[in-house]
Order: sequence, then structure tokens, then C-alpha cells
Amino acid sequence: MIGFVIRRLAVAVLVTLGIALVTFLLLHILSPSPVYAVLGAKAEPAAVKAWNLQHGYDRPVLAQFLTYIGNIIHGDFGYSYKLSQSVTALFREHSGRSAYLSGSALVLSLLIALPLGIAQAVRRNSIGDYTVTSLNFILYSMPSFFLGLILIQFLALDWGVFPPVVSDQITTVWGAFTHPLQLTLPIVTLAAINVASFSRYMRSSALDNLAQDYIRLARAKGLSQRAVLTRHLLRNACLPMITLVGLSIPYLLAGNLLIEVLFNYSGIGLLFYTALGNLDYNVLLAYVIAGGILTVLGNLIADVAVAVADPRIRLG
Repeated sequence: MIGFVIRRLAVAVLVTLGIALVTFLLLHILSPSPVYAVLGAKAEPAAVKAWNLQHGYDRPVLAQFLTYIGNIIHGDFGYSYKLSQSVTALFREHSGRSAYLSGSALVLSLLIALPLGIAQAVRRNSIGDYTVTSLNFILYSMPSFFLGLILIQFLALDWGVFPPVVSDQITTVWGAFTHPLQLTLPIVTLAAINVASFSRYMRSSALDNLAQDYIRLARAKGLSQRAVLTRHLLRNACLPMITLVGLSIPYLLAGNLLIEVLFNYSGIGLLFYTALGNLDYNVLLAYVIAGGILTVLGNLIADVAVAVADPRIRLG
């Protein structure tokens, strides 16, 4: 296990460096320097040259990349000239709120999807199974922002139950936790999309396991249906879900870009969206690199978690 983790971490470092290099080169092709985003499109050539010289953008692109990687190793992701703040500080400020949004939606979706998928498998081909499956396909194919707009229209604008956007006063994780109505709509929107995906996988996995010999043996021993489902079926049927949850870890970075923009929630996703409009070079670069890191770590965590949950799996 330890050897596997070490090898995967080594590969993760190489993959992350590759992601960083490709992203750095693409941004360099689109905009060799953020000088015009800082000084304006009509900046004088002399001022542009002086700014590039001062900030190191006159050097070869490979030298710039190596300097950037060296800074990242020391926890420095650059400086946002538009927001007059270090990118590391911006991420530290916004990432907690995105993690709270996505984490809450993930927990809620699992609490609904796991029992729902098992119930569908147990009552397969029933009216309820067909109804839930149809609803899942509708939600799964629906863009998250469209579902969010529907919820805003009915629950916020028509009925006035929840606020249509998150208040600007919600600037901390504790503020979001202590004002649950503010985040109800974005959390429910994210959770509904996740439930549509998770419950389908859970139903399929539960159906496969219901046909296994260990389930027949448990029933032959006279165990109740509840005991069979909770003690035997649930753990084995959840193995595919562990992988899905691991792959969902990158969403803890972004929350969900479209949802944060739609509900004006000040997280990493909204920060990235703002950086796109401002051509905030270093924020865009750091966002992509952080997403790559979390994706690689999510895959690693999923592999290890599956091996822990299923003793039959051996990681070589």
C-alpha cells in the first residue's frame, strides 16, 4: 500500500507539472504578459517595456515557467494585479466557502442517493423505480444553471421562500453555516444534480450485488430484509460510489463555477469567473493548476479508499 501511494504521488507530481506547463504555455500564447490588463489597452510602449522588465516578463518563457514553479513550491502562486492581493491569499479566503458549498451538497446528495438507489434496486421494474429513473434522467441531462434558474423563479421570486442570490454579507464559512436559508438554493441545486448521477450508479451496483451468492446465503440464514440490506448489501454496493466521490473532490475547489456565478456566491468559482473578465493572468493559472492537483489527489484517494473498503483488492 505504501509503495503504491509513493508511486502514485510521484506520478501525480509529473502530471501536475505537465498540466502547469501546458496551461502556462497556452496563457503565454494568448497573452505573453498581463501588462495590458494592468496598464490598459492603450498603454505606451515604453511603459509596457518597463513594466515587463520590472516583473520579469521580458525573459524567455521557459525561464518564467521555472521561476513560477519555484515560487509555487514555496506557496507563492503570484500576484493579482487587478485585485491588488496575492493569489495565495485570495485562494485561502475563497476556498473555504467553495468547500462548504460543495461539501454540503455532496453530503446531502449521498444521504439521498444511497438509500434511493437501494430502494430502486429492491423494487426494480416497479412504478416507483420507473418514476425515479425518469426523473434522474431529466435532472442528469439538465444543466445545473438551468435547474438553478427554475428554483430561483419558483422558490425565490414567486413564493419568496428563499433569497434569489447569496447576500454579500456572507463572507466566511461560519457566516454561511449560521445563515442556512442563504445557501439553501445553491446547495439543493448541486445536490439534485449529484443525486441524479449517484442514485443511478447505486441502483446498478445494488442490482449486481443482489444477485450474488452472499445475499442468497444471508437470506437463507433467516436474516430480515433490513439486516441483509444494511449489513451485507450496503458496503459492497457502495464501492463504485467511493470512486465517484473521489472524483468529485475537484468540485471542492470550484464549488461549481456556474452555480457560484448564478447565485453570486463568493467562492473560488466566482473568483475564476471574475478573473476571466479581468484577464487576471495569475489567478487563472493558479485555478487550473489547483484543479489538476485536486483531480490527481481525488483519483489517488478513491483508489486507496476502495482498497480499504474491499479487502479483496490489493494495490501493487
